Amino acid sequence: MPTLEEIAPLADVPLEIEVELDRRIMTIGEILELDAGSVIRMSRSAGENIDILIGGAVVGFGEIVIIEDAMGVRITDFNLED
Repeated sequence: MPTLEEIAPLADVPLEIEVELDRRIMTIGEILELDAGSVIRMSRSAGENIDILIGGAVVGFGEIVIIEDAMGVRITDFNLED
């Protein structure tokens, strides 16, 4: 297993991190009614657990948090060693 010193040269390599909050099936008619500023209601809420993915692989878990007017993810478990 590489140490942090061994992978330090890679520290500035950007990785796309994904968190999937929810999915929803909508009809074409519902999609055509959307405008800028429209809100799509989801079934997930603050405090629920979600997966954190890098390159499609689950690397950690978090929970949905609301901070002022923004939604975020609090990391509860993160493991890049597998």
